Formats: sequence, C-alpha cells, structure tokens
Amino acid sequence: MANFDDMKLAVEALTGGKNTVILDDMDMPSVMVRWEKQLISDIMTGGSAQVHPGSIVNNVAKTMYVGKYQGIVLNERAYSLPFKDPRVYITHDQAVAACRNKKTTGGAWNIMPYALWSEIALWCRKNGTMPRGNNNYGADVSYAHEKGVPSCAPDGNGRTLRTGTGSGPATWNHNWLPDGIADLNGNVWEWCTGMRLVDGEIQIIPNANVMDPDVSLAANSSAWRAINASGQLVNPGSENTLHYDWVGGAITLKAGAATVTDAGRYTDYNAIGAASGLTVPELAKALLIYPDTPGGDYGGDGHWMNTSGERLPLCGGAWVHAADAGVFGIDLNYPRSYSFGSIGFRPAYCEL
Repeated sequence: MANFDDMKLAVEALTGGKNTVILDDMDMPSVMVRWEKQLISDIMTGGSAQVHPGSIVNNVAKTMYVGKYQGIVLNERAYSLPFKDPRVYITHDQAVAACRNKKTTGGAWNIMPYALWSEIALWCRKNGTMPRGNNNYGADVSYAHEKGVPSCAPDGNGRTLRTGTGSGPATWNHNWLPDGIADLNGNVWEWCTGMRLVDGEIQIIPNANVMDPDVSLAANSSAWRAINASGQLVNPGSENTLHYDWVGGAITLKAGAATVTDAGRYTDYNAIGAASGLTVPELAKALLIYPDTPGGDYGGDGHWMNTSGERLPLCGGAWVHAADAGVFGIDLNYPRSYSFGSIGFRPAYCEL
C-alpha cells in the first residue's frame, strides 16, 4: 500500500502507540487497538491473580489487537477502517472466513474471541467507562445529544439505523478516549467466537485459542469443552456441566440439563440467577456467563437465550436495543447460519 509507513507512524504517534495499522496479504490496512493482558483480579472484584483467558492463546499470554472499528469486507477479507458502513447480513462462518482469509506474516486473524470481548467488558466496568453508542436510531438512548454519522438509508419513518464506524464521540469508545475501541455498544450486533449454547449447555473453546488458524470452530470440532460446576473443562455432555435454564422468570445458571426448550428468553444481566446450592465458578463470571456482582450496575445490559440446538453469541446490541445494548449485552438466540441487517462482526489479530 502506498504511504503505508506514513499512515502507520501517524496513527501510532497520535495515540502514543495504543493504536496501530496492520497490513494483510492484499497490502490493505486495518486500524487496530493494542490490548494488553489483564489479570482477572484487576478487572473483576474478588478475582484471582491469573491472566484473563481472553489474552491467552495456546497457553501463552499474548498482546492482542482488536479492530478499532466494526468490520467491513473487501475482496473476501475483513478490515477495520473508519467512517464505513459496517458489513451486515453476514453469518458467523462467513465472518470467520473473511478474517481467516487475511494473511499477515507472523500472526493470525479471526473475529473477536468471546473471551476477549468478556475481558474488555469487565475492564470497561472496572474503569468506569461503560461505552455509550448508537442504541437508539443514531444516538445514545440516555445521551440523545451524542450521535454518529448515518451510514445507510433511513428506515421508513426517516430514522437513522447504522452509523459510520467510529463516527460517534469518544464516549462511544471503550475507554472514553479517542484511542479506544469504537462502537461496542449498539450500531450492529457482533458475532463473537469460541462460546456457544448447545441445548442449553454452555460450551467454550478454551481461552482465546480460536485465534490459532489450526483450531476448528465447526459445530463438530473436538476443541469444544463444557464447564462443570467446579469450573473445570470437561467433554460436552458430561455430568453436572453448566447450563442456562429458565427458572422463576429469569435466565438461571445451573449444573445439569436445561428443562425449558424455548427461544427469546431475556433477563437483565445483573438479574441472571444461580440454582440453589451452586457456587458459581470464577470462569463463568470471567466469561460474562454470570455477573461477578449479582444485582450490580451493568448499565441495563441484557442476555437473551435459546436452549434448543446450537446458538452462538452476538454481542453488544444494535441501534434499536436502547438500554439493553452494551458490552454486557449477549444474545444467544441464533444459529451460526443466521444473518440480518443488524448483525456484523469485528476483526481481531494476534502474533503467533
């Protein structure tokens, strides 16, 4: 790419090295935010002094690089670039392919690992910078003066839908600063990978191992693990594995099979319940499966679930979800084959 060195130096100089530019095999740039590993104790009250799993790949703690912007697709490759209309109508596997099609010497690309999304969300809450965003037709529902630049045609009522990537104010970034990760709250849902429900059983691909291009993300991949009541990773279908169920009018975490098979169940994240007698393991809290502070303030963000078949996470919310949108907003309603005009993704990169 012509003038790439100038672009990279300018981005790094303006952000003190917190943002950078990474090229792929098409000599096309992506603007990325450098994400340093976090200890669980640094971002979660009462957490252990272990590196959060979102920054671990194949048992090695890594510096991760997060797309500053929601993704677009050019030449079947994903990019993180400003003031673009984010790519929508894309399935989970198509988004993964667009990222893995990118080749960069010494590293690998994928959509955002779910574990890394969780790490960023916990960081935001701990640091008092829960990002705002386009969650109310081009503006933030609680701060109507904060608006982004429309990036697509309005709806039939003349309302703004998607806004250009990174076109909102700094408070729409994860750290409320210009060098932050943009649009984690609203605009479009983001496919994340490495976590799923299967008939209500919570399964993960450990840590951020999804960044390894040799790790299969397929439905039948041998990389998937369930979590038992002690927080250990076990084979899916083992006894006493953590499941989501619908109990007493709320999504509830339990050890053992779900009893309700249904779609569209919703609960505010802070109100997710735990079955009697279950001591929720730290891993479940670190991965936004259960609140680290039950009843705490998570900005009104919510969880949706479907306990029938395989359901993969959509994170962050869209322009219509108001207070339910945000970094703790997770939708586990849809299969990997689903696409819609409010569903996109975000590329991520790490050196291997």
